[in-house]
Amino acid sequence: MVDVVLLNASPRENSNTLQILNVCKEVIEENGLSAKILSLKSKKIESCTACGECGNLGVCSIDDGLNEIIEEIRKADGFIPASPVYFGTARGDLMSALQRIGFVSKQSDQFLSWMVGGPIAVARRGGQSLTLQEMTMFFPINEMIIPGSIYWNIVFAQAEGTALEDEEGVATIQRFGENVAKLIQKIRD
Repeated sequence: MVDVVLLNASPRENSNTLQILNVCKEVIEENGLSAKILSLKSKKIESCTACGECGNLGVCSIDDGLNEIIEEIRKADGFIPASPVYFGTARGDLMSALQRIGFVSKQSDQFLSWMVGGPIAVARRGGQSLTLQEMTMFFPINEMIIPGSIYWNIVFAQAEGTALEDEEGVATIQRFGENVAKLIQKIRD
């Protein structure tokens, strides 16, 4: 079992989104919890059809690799999805994944309830605020807890591998990772 699951929605091998998730993972681990980055990179995630079968199965009826991710999240106490912003909003496959993860949780054992986490948006210029808002909607409807940071969980980066140049963005993600770890530990106490 891993304490915190981080979900990378970037299809790129050495993406800025992955670079930032590694920063967050490192801080979570420095604060005494285990963390694991999962990726949507090679998956073709389909949209939820609201068939309701997840209520009977405890997993999604669509077999596209998301159920393996759901099982990892189900065992965790924290969940952090991150998306690059290519055209003004979060990637469609991530939003489809979040909707299906939420639906499975609500229709089965409500494994997301009281889980700690929050989204991260990475982009070169614009769309981060809308992307962050779009992904954030997933958390309160699933009774999840989002800890704060020193700013919004937004990182600016242009060319692949430049995310660490955004010092304020990196500091924000570091504090967020620290707060996720501390809050999970407080809830456990």
